[in-house]
Amino acid sequence: MLRLVKILLVLVVLAAVALLAGHRYWQSRLAAPIAVEEPTLYEVPAGAGFHRVVGELAERGVLADEWAFRLLVRLEPESLPALRPGEYRLMPGMSGRELLALLGSHEVVTYPLTIPEGWTFHQMREALDAAPKLDHRTAGLSDAEVMALLDRDERHPEGWFFPDTYRYHKGLSDLEILRQALERMEATLDSVWETRDEDLPLEDAYEALILASLVERETGAPEERPRIAGVFTRRLERGMRLQTDPTVIYGMGERFEGNITRADLREPTPYNTYVIEGLPPTPIALPGRAALEAAVQPAEGESLYFVARGDGTHHFSRTLREHNNAVNRYIRNR
Repeated sequence: MLRLVKILLVLVVLAAVALLAGHRYWQSRLAAPIAVEEPTLYEVPAGAGFHRVVGELAERGVLADEWAFRLLVRLEPESLPALRPGEYRLMPGMSGRELLALLGSHEVVTYPLTIPEGWTFHQMREALDAAPKLDHRTAGLSDAEVMALLDRDERHPEGWFFPDTYRYHKGLSDLEILRQALERMEATLDSVWETRDEDLPLEDAYEALILASLVERETGAPEERPRIAGVFTRRLERGMRLQTDPTVIYGMGERFEGNITRADLREPTPYNTYVIEGLPPTPIALPGRAALEAAVQPAEGESLYFVARGDGTHHFSRTLREHNNAVNRYIRNR
């Protein structure tokens, strides 16, 4: 009887040792580096479970020990994160456990979409339509239909979207990026309007948005924005027409082919500030924060005119005579 007990004890010890060794080997397979030599994209399909994902990764050769991960799913399901659909970047040296944790995280691959300051809403929509891996929900819709989807159907869209670089992941809707840009512009405009100078010739924040779009389109030199805004502000105060070329171009729309003629300057469009009094009816571009700030805090001075030098900056003049001399110098001679 004692001999039998000893034999059983030996068998139990051997079984325990074998089980421990097997468990350690199993854990070592889970901790082993995955088989990728460079960053590799993998997409978790919507609704996919761990068995499907493990099988796909094994088929691709990423996971060498498929059995170890299928066993993990069976024995320790509570330790596994919920898989999140999306693209993930698998990195060399990452363990199998780290891979599974990644696929349940928020670290999906994202892509940049840059909307420069001074672009029009039309240009922004073209960029959205061309962006890869977006869900193009607004493609083919009119501007009015897009604004209705954004619950802003009473607005003209121009100017209402903040220019910046936005990041998105595969499958995100272009409508969501538009919503982000819209809400950011609304918040920025409200914030900037609160800092406005007293006695501005502007009725409300929307007029500041319109003026900021003119400032944005008139100069590529950041330091000039307050001076440009100052000229426009003084002209508005004195009842002078703004006479800014970008409004003519915007009013021409697709007819603009790179040059403005004398006839274009005389054409009575709603946006031609050589013809209309005051501001145009809507913004003509997407202004950034600096242009918005310049519109509500214009630089003081006496200049009423400016002309492009040809290097991205402008010559500012106080009198029409000085301005005409500058035009001769910088425009006609060139």
